[in-house]
Parts: sequence; C-alpha cells; structure tokens
Amino acid sequence: MTQVATRRRRKPSVGQRLLGGLGEILITLGIVLLLFVAWELWWTNLDANKAQQEVTAQFAQGLEVGPALDEDKDFGPAPIAKIPDNETFGIFYIPRFGKDFAHPVTNGVGMDVLNTVGIGHYPDTQAPGELGNFAVAAHRQTHGQVFWDIDKFQTGDKIYLQTAEGFYTYEWRNTEIVEPSQGEVLLPVPHEPGSEPTTSILTMTSCHPPFTTRLRIIAYSELTSWRPADAGPPREIADLVAKTMKN
Repeated sequence: MTQVATRRRRKPSVGQRLLGGLGEILITLGIVLLLFVAWELWWTNLDANKAQQEVTAQFAQGLEVGPALDEDKDFGPAPIAKIPDNETFGIFYIPRFGKDFAHPVTNGVGMDVLNTVGIGHYPDTQAPGELGNFAVAAHRQTHGQVFWDIDKFQTGDKIYLQTAEGFYTYEWRNTEIVEPSQGEVLLPVPHEPGSEPTTSILTMTSCHPPFTTRLRIIAYSELTSWRPADAGPPREIADLVAKTMKN
C-alpha cells in the first residue's frame, strides 16, 4: 500500500503579507495615476475646447462685420483696441495652427482664464494697435493646448486678431526660448528696459518643452496692417470668420 505524504501549507509570514499589501496599494496608485494622466491630457482638452467654442460664439454674436472689400487698400494707422477688465475682447485666427483655429482672448492670465477661455492677455502690457508689446499666454498642453504649435511658425506666417474695432494682422518675426524668470520679454521693447517702442508687436508665451514648465517659448510678431470691421476680414480667414459668426 502506497502512502501519500501530505504537506501542511505554510502560512505566509508577516513580511510576506506586508509586501503583498504594499503591492496591491502600488497597483491601485498606478491605476489612479493613469486615470489622472488621462483626465489631464484628454478630458481637460475636451472640456476646455467646449468652453472656448462657447465663449467664441458668444463674443462673435456681438460683432458686426462687413463684406470683404479691396484687400490692398490702406486703412491707415490701427486704432488702439479697448480691453475691458477681465472680459473677452477678441478672437485669434492663426492659420499655422490649423484651418479652423479660432480662439478667444480674455484680459488676465490667471488659471481661471488659461484653463477655460484659453488665451489670456497680460494686463500690464499694451493693447492691440498701441505702440509697444501686446503680450498673451496660453497652455501648450492640457486645457485645450491652444499654443501647442507655437514652435511651428515659418517666415511669412500671419496671425489675425478680430476685435470690435476690426482686424489686426501680425506677421511672425522670430521665436526664442527663455527662463521663466525672464520677465523682460513683456517689456514694451522686449529685453530693452527703458526703451521707447516704435512699433506694435504681439508676444505669445507658453511653456517649453511640451509637458514641462521648465522653460518658456516666446513667439514675436509685428503688426503690419489693420482693417476696420465694416471693411470685412482679410481674405485668408474670410471663410473661417463667416463660419465663426454663424455659430
């Protein structure tokens, strides 16, 4: 008769139980972290894009735009745009960022603006049409990642801003990478304290590289022309403006 030896199962030690519990906690934390990353990179974009579309449509409803007139006509010096406190005052159209790029700009650069409305104007900088530096900021990733393509500008690229006064056309000049502490990029003449401005420029700021806040990327453009609202939009964005006004 064959005898079968049975072995008693050894109970896990206290250390093994602790390691097992720690492993479960780490797995749970990993899942939570993945869900947070998915929310940060995906859901915040959807949520912000919806909010920005609503703000753009609401602002556009209060604007009056005439049919496009002679593209080459010189309408003289651009007026200084009015910027109400903590309110949306314009719509940016940037073809380099996509054929349907139309995003609102609001006075202020707090997270209440950048996380929802998208593009914020530094209140201490100049207004569109004013000599000096009209400076704005937006996220490069998350919350709509409005300035994701800020490093893609090429020679000849135009940036259009629609306000109640009309359409301001800027042309990209150059881009640089700076430390977050280099606030001199917001001076009336960037990097030149005390200098009197002789041109109207647009300064766009965002974080760099993508998915970090280690540095800042700064894109400079210069105001080249403007069109009053009743003269209609520049030809390059005429269809998009018409579409935006209808929404």
